[in-house]
Amino acid sequence: MSRQVVRSSKFRHVFGQPAKADQCYEDVRVSQTTWDSGFCAVNPKFVALICEASGGGAFLVLPLGKTGRVDKNAPTVCGHTAPVLDIAWCPHNDNVIASGSEDCTVMVWEIPDGGLTLPLREPVITLEGHTKRVGIVTWHPTAQNVLLSAGCDNVILVWDVGTGVAVLTLGPDVHPDTIYSVDWSRDGALICTSCRDKRVRIIEPRKGTVVAEKDRPHEGTRPVRAVFVSDGKILTTGFSRMSERQVALWDTKHLEEPLSLQELDTSSGVLLPFFDPDTNIVYLCGKGDSSIRYFEITSEAPFLHYLSMFSSKESQRGMGYMPKRGLEVNKCEIARFYKLHERRCEPIAMTVPRKSDLFQEDLYPPTAGPDPALTAEEWLGGRDAGPLLISLKDGYVPPKSRELRVNRGLDTGRRRAAPEASGTPSSDVVSRLEEEMRKLQATVQELQKRLDRLEETIQAK
Repeated sequence: MSRQVVRSSKFRHVFGQPAKADQCYEDVRVSQTTWDSGFCAVNPKFVALICEASGGGAFLVLPLGKTGRVDKNAPTVCGHTAPVLDIAWCPHNDNVIASGSEDCTVMVWEIPDGGLTLPLREPVITLEGHTKRVGIVTWHPTAQNVLLSAGCDNVILVWDVGTGVAVLTLGPDVHPDTIYSVDWSRDGALICTSCRDKRVRIIEPRKGTVVAEKDRPHEGTRPVRAVFVSDGKILTTGFSRMSERQVALWDTKHLEEPLSLQELDTSSGVLLPFFDPDTNIVYLCGKGDSSIRYFEITSEAPFLHYLSMFSSKESQRGMGYMPKRGLEVNKCEIARFYKLHERRCEPIAMTVPRKSDLFQEDLYPPTAGPDPALTAEEWLGGRDAGPLLISLKDGYVPPKSRELRVNRGLDTGRRRAAPEASGTPSSDVVSRLEEEMRKLQATVQELQKRLDRLEETIQAK
């Protein structure tokens, strides 16, 4: 009689722990828009979520520690004229966030430390180039100020945010139909896209060439998602011909057959994959689901190993994923999600049970830090580099706030005008104020003369 050997893994017993009620964000009106994005973006300073707004599009930005009930009049970022579809924090500046909207624009915003005190209507820069709604925005992982946007015009634009120029364009000849997802490789050399034409493509964006593509990675007609994982592999989620949800792992050099294909259930929600390169764990969150599944990816067959599932009672409308540098390492927290309910945002910590309180080096290898490895010019010139890594052994200390510099006529003028308002006025401003003061003094003197004449007339009568 043969005994089944259980695979050894330090992540076998990872469990999800939802935050207590006082650590949640209550009374937030999550967007009702029917779009398959996460609707939430998180970093070590802020949580941002797309909310319902009358007369345009808006999203809410809250400091991470400002939990509890959110005031219904809390200030929002509300510069878009139509609903916001996707938001993404800059990986190299925790105060900068990009948003894509149905108004066909991408806007980049700078959030002050401590959060908003007034509604924010003026972006640092507006990026205009799409002719239909913009449903995907994602930052380059290692190059500074490089932002990718994908619209329902079937066009992908890569922007240099520092100049406000679309430096690369992948037109409808690359994607003949709606783009469902876009993901950067770890060093930003390639992008992986899924499209309504049932093809997954791996593209070198600087050359505009399709390096590899797979037709019908999943047989069903529902949307497919694709992300890069470790060792040149990609992971896709989709549906079978019988509408069963599937997850598959592919070797980009041999896309004929999947390395692993697993059927999950018959639910209808699109599965959003989140990959952690430090632990090689991929988390699958379905919109409308009440669970998070997680798998470990290894280099030996069967490559994709189911670990466990976190379940709760309420379904999720969206999901945010915290970067590794925002986690509590002393609690052995290896991931944290921000689950959107209809009126609430609930943090869920994924934890490895350990008895020791000491730093667990095997759980926290050096991870991507906040500094860019390349400038936009270097990346556009053909250079590639992996992220600059930092150790979390002594905890993560956020760097000082960095100002986003934009070299573009109107925007530069506006950004230069802002410090003048709070600092020492220029000589031109002083001259204008003195001239206004002289005019006011002359007006007051004239009014005083009229008042004296009026009093004389009254006394004479």
